[in-house]
Amino acid sequence: MTALLRYEAALLLRSQRWLPPVILYAAFLAVGVQAGQPVLDSLGYAAAGLLPVAAWLVRICVTGEPPAARAVVAAAAGPARAHLACLLVAAATATVLGTAAVVLVSLVGVPVGTDHRTRVPLLPAAGAGLLAVLVCVLLGTAVGALTAWPLLRSTGRAVPALLLAALLALVVTGSPAQAAVEGLVTGSQSGKVPLPLLPLAAAALLTAGATALACALTARRAP
Repeated sequence: MTALLRYEAALLLRSQRWLPPVILYAAFLAVGVQAGQPVLDSLGYAAAGLLPVAAWLVRICVTGEPPAARAVVAAAAGPARAHLACLLVAAATATVLGTAAVVLVSLVGVPVGTDHRTRVPLLPAAGAGLLAVLVCVLLGTAVGALTAWPLLRSTGRAVPALLLAALLALVVTGSPAQAAVEGLVTGSQSGKVPLPLLPLAAAALLTAGATALACALTARRAP
């Protein structure tokens, strides 16, 4: 599995297809995160923007090889393991990106609540932001896994489905991502740092199910 992960990571890096989502996310942060803003609000903003980026990275990794090359890798390592490696590399890339965003927001944000008077402990806030990032990465990975090959083959269907699913994952009440982001915003209003452990557990379960489904179908369907 380690060799597969290295292969998929090298393929993603050399393809440079990661540049558009990374640049878009950097622009998203540049627009919405400013020095002097309450740190929890900015962390919620940064986490929310990462969900569609994670889904986009999954699509990039899953579709990064020509069918012939994918068939060779699947024959050597097994189609399910090869697909799992793609999903793990995408999730890891999004996690690194989100961690960098948390560090940046923690440096430029102000450890106060929305009223700019209530003090908010910075390290616990950064920890809560990192947990929210993980929730959004996991849910974004699930969205990407369910809206790419082998579940959806047509780009014309897969891309709109990805965008719609990412939007719904962020706004629908009860979604782990919505709960984690809203928790940060609410915490900024009250001055209390939330720990989105329940959304994290729910996102992990949903992502595990989506990953298992995608890998199982990969083993049955030719690229």
